Amino acid sequence: MDLFDVYSLYDIEPVRGSGSYVYDADGTEYLDLYGGHAVISIGHAHPHYVKAIADQAARIGFYSNSVQNSLQRQLALRIGAASGYEDYHAFFCNSGAEANENALKLASFHTGKPRVVAFSKAFHGRTSGAVAITDNPAIQSPFNATPNVTFCPLGDIDAVEQELTKGDVAAVIIEGIQGVSGIHEPGDDFLRALRSLTSKYGVSLILDEIQSGYGRSGQFFAHQQSGIRPDLITCAKGIANGFPMGAVLISPEFQAKKGMLGTTFGGSQLACAAAIAVLDVIEQDHLIENAARVGEHLISELKQIPGIKDVRGQGLMIGFDIDGAPEIRKRLLFDDHIFTGAAGTGTIRLLPALSLSMAQADKALSAIRAIAG
Repeated sequence: MDLFDVYSLYDIEPVRGSGSYVYDADGTEYLDLYGGHAVISIGHAHPHYVKAIADQAARIGFYSNSVQNSLQRQLALRIGAASGYEDYHAFFCNSGAEANENALKLASFHTGKPRVVAFSKAFHGRTSGAVAITDNPAIQSPFNATPNVTFCPLGDIDAVEQELTKGDVAAVIIEGIQGVSGIHEPGDDFLRALRSLTSKYGVSLILDEIQSGYGRSGQFFAHQQSGIRPDLITCAKGIANGFPMGAVLISPEFQAKKGMLGTTFGGSQLACAAAIAVLDVIEQDHLIENAARVGEHLISELKQIPGIKDVRGQGLMIGFDIDGAPEIRKRLLFDDHIFTGAAGTGTIRLLPALSLSMAQADKALSAIRAIAG
């Protein structure tokens, strides 16, 4: 048996990591400005994180959600305190796509309505419901097609209101910052208008903070800059620094019923221990503040580099447009030993650990200047 060949792979295999660096089997060091697709929040192999997982695995790694799990409540309290959403409830699952699926289901249960409004260029995951609200026909099979999703242009509040007046919309879902499409911000005014409209028409507002959350934007959640409070917030990626986990944060207006949601592996003892350790490090090492400071430096310096056409983002969620982006990414990887991400064929994305240092940022900037110039 061999692997199902669906990934385009670089001929590099990281076998260990430390902080913002990964190493191949020959010991070659690579600066990681991609974070495994915004997943590595506190850095690779952080000692506190490693110890927390090892200690928990030595006690009990997993038991089902048919029994008490005090680590789930501990984690929920910690997320509430860190984010400012103390009065919300948490449902833990395994991934961002699963978090979005459950948020959609909750919104539909709550409103009794079937339809969802999403936005152009949105990406919300690859499971069935998540694919349906993702604006990418290339990943939608006939099975995923549904008449219950309408895509509006990002920023077009009139188009959204036109849909909400039809009376059958359960939820509007939007990313705190669009990631896969190339780092596009919805804007504070647009988020505030969305909150006002969804409240007016009795529609649930879902903020997908799977990539933009957990401190990556320089705030705990990217939407918090606008001052709004969504009905549902979805999290994953940085929540457990590489251990598979997702979460839905649910406003107190939602009523729980036994059996309405469920998961086998979600919120396991081992996953919760990993996620608690992540919050420990974020708080003790002031990583959200670091992400804001280092990200501001990167954005400012990138804007000064000739050849870079546009720089977008907040904190350590950054995209910039440049001619020949795919070739530049290869040169950065194979010549300068720097991992970066991409969006389409013209955008390079930077999604490093929140612990990226100013010196490491400057190292990357020097390499980008040399190539772009």
